[in-house]
Amino acid sequence: MSKIDTIIFDLGGVLIDWNPEYVFLDVFNGDQEKTRWFLDHICTSDWNENQDAGYPLVQATEDRVKLFPEYEKEIRLFYGNWEMMLGGAIKGTVDILKKLIDSKTYKVVALTNWSAETFPIAQEKFEFLQWFDAILVSGEENTRKPFKDIYELTLNRFNIKAENAVFIDDNLRNIEAAKKIGIHGIHFTSSEKLVKQLENFNIKL
Repeated sequence: MSKIDTIIFDLGGVLIDWNPEYVFLDVFNGDQEKTRWFLDHICTSDWNENQDAGYPLVQATEDRVKLFPEYEKEIRLFYGNWEMMLGGAIKGTVDILKKLIDSKTYKVVALTNWSAETFPIAQEKFEFLQWFDAILVSGEENTRKPFKDIYELTLNRFNIKAENAVFIDDNLRNIEAAKKIGIHGIHFTSSEKLVKQLENFNIKL
């Protein structure tokens, strides 16, 4: 295996706890089944990912209201109350990030599926987003994971060799896509497991 000199972090689900249920459980009075149905059928992850690829939030909201007028109030809350979906930092992973940066051994960058319109809110809220050598935000590039072009863009823009990089993401789909162009992958499930997974690449904290 080539020596790893670059570590690429996903943000949501790895370093930042983001979950629309934090908003909609309140909206639906704690009814988990109704909340899950709404997020599976109305304000779906596929719909939200379209905004992660640069589609305007206002237009996306109006499109959805037109499709599901009976849920207009709830649909408008998705981006209207978006900040409330940020549950906080995932402390264990932030601690790992700090150790990696403090070691001055690796280039540490972030590759995130995130709307360009909401990312500044996260930047203000989470100080550790200032620690990265670089961040590529999908919404600023009008593409997203798992499309091949976003990985190639990350490699080219930040002068990274695929075989020398490891990518950490909680979505296995995104890891598999990175592997197809030669980037090593770690499927994130917990901060505790991440320490061991990094050791498999001879990355010791």
